[in-house]
Amino acid sequence: MTLQLAIRSYAFSLTRPLQTASGVWQRREGWLLRLSCSISGRVGWGEVAPLDPQHRPACARVITRWENPGEVEFHRDQLEALLPTLPAEVGFGLGASLAELDGDVQAWLPAPSSACLLPAGPSMLPMLDQLLATHPVGEPITVKWKVAAADFDQEWSLLSCLLDRLPPEARLRLDANAGWDRTEADRWAGVLAGDPRLDWLEQPLAVDDLQGLEDLGQRVPVALDESLLKQPALREQWRGWQVRRPLLEGDPRLLLHQLQEGRPRLMFSTVFETGIGFRWLALMAGLQQRGPTPAAPGLAPGWCPQGRLFSSDPEQVWVAAELGG
Repeated sequence: MTLQLAIRSYAFSLTRPLQTASGVWQRREGWLLRLSCSISGRVGWGEVAPLDPQHRPACARVITRWENPGEVEFHRDQLEALLPTLPAEVGFGLGASLAELDGDVQAWLPAPSSACLLPAGPSMLPMLDQLLATHPVGEPITVKWKVAAADFDQEWSLLSCLLDRLPPEARLRLDANAGWDRTEADRWAGVLAGDPRLDWLEQPLAVDDLQGLEDLGQRVPVALDESLLKQPALREQWRGWQVRRPLLEGDPRLLLHQLQEGRPRLMFSTVFETGIGFRWLALMAGLQQRGPTPAAPGLAPGWCPQGRLFSSDPEQVWVAAELGG
């Protein structure tokens, strides 16, 4: 079977800069894939959305080889053999396209209610107050705060304000993006241990400090994020919560199958993608909600701009990329 692959690039800016321990994110750039079969008439869509600037050149080299002719033809077996050799972000885009082309997705699911992403530093409190003021009283809310991204003492003071304001039915996630050492992580765990509102500390320590992460996990819930990207084997070894970002992990078909089988303790997180990648994120988060350990996904509502680039209709996204947004 011969398939035709077309590619379009896109770029957009977040509605506000996102400060993390690993830097500031605001500008997002990537590529959309359209894989079609002239015999069946079926089309599969994918997205390549590298988040780490160091990964972008490797993705660009692959895309450039495919992009120059405008549309390139592949035999199906050729694509399957190529997939394991590709950068993970490109592998996601191609694997997603093949899965849709093959009908592996029986139905796309709407995105579940998301955790609310709070910015780093003192701007956290005004946004929290706004969220709580507009949120129905008594209904659960999950908030995620980016920490280890401002002055540590300032953040420590802000934590007290956050805990005072947060209602008892709320859920709290603190994301350090590997920015704490063991001493700082222990300091925060000492306050948060036993707090029923705490979902987890997300990647509190360096990605390779597995012993420290395991020890900390004996005191408070710990979810791995960046460690799973650096050491993919941990996705099958870590028994605590995992923050999964499918667009950075390669071919999504195995993960899709695991979710369909009820894989527990996974939470799905955005990389600020277009509507094409978001369809997959919503699907996986929706399947996770039906599993044994439902948890609000991290979709960062309000952080991406509005427009056709973020439509649930891939044709609309495709056109928007051509028009520049």
